[in-house]
Amino acid sequence: MTGPQQPPAQPPDESGLPAEGQPAPTAVPLLEPRDGLPPLVETAAALDEAIRALGAGQGPVAVDAERASGFRYGHRAFLVQLRRQGAGTVLIDPVTCPDLSALDVALAGTEAVLHAASQDLPCLADLGYRPKALFDTELAGRLLGYPRVGLGPLVETVLGLSLEKGHAAADWSTRPLPEDWLRYAALDVEVLVDLRDALAAELVEQGKDEWARQEFSAVLNAGPPPPRPDPWRRTSGIHRVRTRRGLAIVRELWLERDRIAKRRDLSPGRVLPDSAIVEAARAAPTTVAELTAVSGFRGRGAKRHAGEWFAAIHRANQEADQELPRPSGQVSDGPPPAHRWHERDPEAAKRLAAVRTVVAALADEHSLPAENLVQPDAVRRLSWQPPEPVSAERVAADLSGYGARPWQVGLVSVPITGALLRLAEKDDE
Repeated sequence: MTGPQQPPAQPPDESGLPAEGQPAPTAVPLLEPRDGLPPLVETAAALDEAIRALGAGQGPVAVDAERASGFRYGHRAFLVQLRRQGAGTVLIDPVTCPDLSALDVALAGTEAVLHAASQDLPCLADLGYRPKALFDTELAGRLLGYPRVGLGPLVETVLGLSLEKGHAAADWSTRPLPEDWLRYAALDVEVLVDLRDALAAELVEQGKDEWARQEFSAVLNAGPPPPRPDPWRRTSGIHRVRTRRGLAIVRELWLERDRIAKRRDLSPGRVLPDSAIVEAARAAPTTVAELTAVSGFRGRGAKRHAGEWFAAIHRANQEADQELPRPSGQVSDGPPPAHRWHERDPEAAKRLAAVRTVVAALADEHSLPAENLVQPDAVRRLSWQPPEPVSAERVAADLSGYGARPWQVGLVSVPITGALLRLAEKDDE
């Protein structure tokens, strides 16, 4: 793939900025695919031909997927875009071509270049395409310390090109797909390999290429996240529900909404907003008429399922008092929320503050976000229950057990150990 032409830059002054009085370089708009807009692959024969071309191409393959989040139930792909040198850009309709296992075979030894790969890998796996090698441009940008790591800002900063992002939140389940949407989708993979090459060179220059390899491997091997316990507790505004009976209503309405949304293939929020669930839990209506008078239940869409909503509320009202859900924000097996540590365990709160200070300083030294230096969950777990006795080896082992990568453990285990030991010495004085 031939790299894009860089826009002419003004000579910088000693600060690295354009000289005084000179305009900053302007990004060149990327408006049309360099090979023209490819036809949408919608048949088995066209898919076979596209896969043969991609398999015969050279170098990494740029990959992207468009979903219909906020419109359809789940997170499946409604368009898959690929580009590889020698094959050009391929746009696949996974509605009519839902089996990409042949693509998986054809590209088995090929590095896939994705942006924010953890978002797209699950829906690609559902189609049968599971890359074995990965370069994540968003994650590379984080490791390199770029302040804005969205695809558009990175392409603009690194390549001097601007991408139009107007259709990012579109309903990609729409058929037929409009031509301007397809053009937008094709442009998303147009320069992804060029961006990969530029970021890879910077990773080597900063000595972070091994860090990136470990991070990319962790993303590939992460697998699907485990089901969240009590997912209904994440209903927006649930803190306004003060009674256990009200919480039971939230739970039953949330579960009923999820069943309806799955059946109708709609995003749950389009069936019934969280705000309506919370208002119903607070109002505790005793008749269907009272329910349909509650804010959020007055529209035609919500009234369509009024009987089901009321049956859910009835189930909550029939539940025995001792079985009602308790008002707890704890939805994982980890430590409690950090803001409660001062009351639950003041010593643990001190440890958390000390460890966070060390991590923040190290992250600043290495020019990357603290959450990419070591996962916040690992920091909380280690601070809540440190090893006894504290030693660099034990801290390193605990961090590894919490999912920290070897490069992270190597950077933070000794400084964190020092912070914990200093804090213990102060407490002994």
